[in-house]
Amino acid sequence: MAHPGTLHRYTPRLVAFEHTPATPATHTLLWIGGLGDGLLTVPYPTTLSSSLPHSWSLAEVLLSSSYGGWATSSLARDARELASSVSYFRSLRPAPGSKIVLMGHSTGCQDIMAYLTTPGFEKRPKLDGAILQAGISDREALVAALPLGVYEESVQVAREWVKEGRGEDVLPLAVTTKIFGSAASAERWLSLTSPDKRGADDYFSSDLEDAQLKETFGKVGESGTPLCFMLGGADEYMPPETDKGALLERWAKVVREGGGVVDEEAGGVVEGASHNLGGDPEGVVGDLVGRVGAFLGRVERGELGAAAHL
Repeated sequence: MAHPGTLHRYTPRLVAFEHTPATPATHTLLWIGGLGDGLLTVPYPTTLSSSLPHSWSLAEVLLSSSYGGWATSSLARDARELASSVSYFRSLRPAPGSKIVLMGHSTGCQDIMAYLTTPGFEKRPKLDGAILQAGISDREALVAALPLGVYEESVQVAREWVKEGRGEDVLPLAVTTKIFGSAASAERWLSLTSPDKRGADDYFSSDLEDAQLKETFGKVGESGTPLCFMLGGADEYMPPETDKGALLERWAKVVREGGGVVDEEAGGVVEGASHNLGGDPEGVVGDLVGRVGAFLGRVERGELGAAAHL
């Protein structure tokens, strides 16, 4: 199936696919996929692109970690590349008042958190808002999906390799291929799976302590970026016993205590939504689309506070 749009080369080797907007675009929603995703691999952005508020367009950003590249990449690299994409679209639409919002799906949510809170965040191009859809714990998902012995062995081997200075070496573990379709470096596997304190990719586990959340969600306010959280009520990768509404409230509370802003009216639990909404009923997808549109409208009107552009 053909998808009309424009392919932008925002670095010499990386591109972003902008769906053709219904009207000339003033504002841009940059969409980032999860582990294994690439251009047009998740269906709902295509639907979303045709239903955005007037003068907004949606561009799917390809990173070095897209498709199978996640296995040897890192959130730090993703944050650097996202900064390049934001800079590119700022230059493409330089008019005063032009807005840029990041929307992450799954690991795209971790990318946004890394962009906003990790060292050097103050030098990255400012955002006008960020939407985190299906920000889940890879560790909790893997613990649920794998036999306990297999999970524990994979973590142990990854720890040993990192300790020996072999963190960038690819693990000879069939389990990574079975679960994700590709092998992974010891360092990336440990960042996803480690139960010790918090792995580099572990922002969303339900068992994280308040002190750990303050080091991540609590720092969002320093970036001046309003957030919007969305979780699928039927997300197959979240433990069924997880109280999703309570989890969202906890994250929002820590963000606010750190001086940040969360749009809890547009955000929340999307009832009936699976992880990437693939095959979900039209009404469920429509709920997500409506929430995104409401958040973008508030960003455009300046109702949530706006970050100063650098």
